[in-house]
Amino acid sequence: MIVPYEGFGNEKKILLVGRVIRDNRVGVSNPEDSVWLNIKKMRRRFMSVVIPGVEVKAEFQGEEYFVKTDEEGYFEFKIYPKKAIQFPARWQQVELTLMSQVIRNQGEIKAFGDVFLPVGNIDFGIISDVDDTIIPTGAMRMAEMLKTTFAKNAHTRVPFPGVSAFYKALQKGTDGVESNPLFYVSSSPWNLYDFLHELLQIHHIPKGPIMLRDIGLSRTELISGSHSEHKLEQIRQILSTYTQLSFMLIGDSGQEDPTIYLQVVREFPGRILMIFIRDVHSYQHASVENISKELNGLGVEMLLVKNTLEASQYAFSKGWVLEKDLADIAQEKIKNEAENEQV
Repeated sequence: MIVPYEGFGNEKKILLVGRVIRDNRVGVSNPEDSVWLNIKKMRRRFMSVVIPGVEVKAEFQGEEYFVKTDEEGYFEFKIYPKKAIQFPARWQQVELTLMSQVIRNQGEIKAFGDVFLPVGNIDFGIISDVDDTIIPTGAMRMAEMLKTTFAKNAHTRVPFPGVSAFYKALQKGTDGVESNPLFYVSSSPWNLYDFLHELLQIHHIPKGPIMLRDIGLSRTELISGSHSEHKLEQIRQILSTYTQLSFMLIGDSGQEDPTIYLQVVREFPGRILMIFIRDVHSYQHASVENISKELNGLGVEMLLVKNTLEASQYAFSKGWVLEKDLADIAQEKIKNEAENEQV
């Protein structure tokens, strides 16, 4: 099977990454799935058989492009269209076809990769972390993180209260049109892509390219190594693709987000509109405060927030979201908290 990851681009260049693997038969999840079934499916994600050295064809708006998968089955398309790209909608499809024969009688192997292209009046972009920013993970506590990752699925992993409404409000901005792009940059491995993609859909969090990292041997431009360097490289790619846009950065205090975002501000002066950091570890307060002072000296504010509503209230005070959307965020937060108590 071809597993395309959502790509992005502009009128000159499109980036699309994916992988060719043996069908791992994971399928979609259900709220009723048992812990053992969740563990079984997660094991299949991490034990996927990869298909190296095979050719994949991409077709986009009448043009064809060819690449081969690397030693871990990854392929990477950098498409430079020969003619002007048509922008009928902000999501376009790239048709992918496996050109090599892997097994006898394999038939035609196709997939369609979604690519984000900027359409309409865009106020700003949003780049968000995932673990402990959108969903509680316990990334600083290994036992808790493993239990959460393997025992639950996209239905039973519940985002922080109000996240869906907050991200929808940022996507709409102040003109009420869902045109501001969102990008999700995480240190989770690509093996979790389908899980995270499903989680965003189930919990109505706005669609956006999910940019994860390889935990194997590959070290290419878009599939990179260490936690901090991976996130930096992905954010550089985004800011370099949309040079006319300012961006909000959203993360948490659990790992290295404040430090990474400080480096982004240094490298891209004048491009970062605001930084929101979810307060998940109190012992990081001193470190976050020191970084915040340095950021203030660079003209960027970083706000440490206890919850989503606090971040949205500040966004409203700065004129980045609508008053109606602020009310929706508050209502969703209350609803989510009540649901979490029942669980």
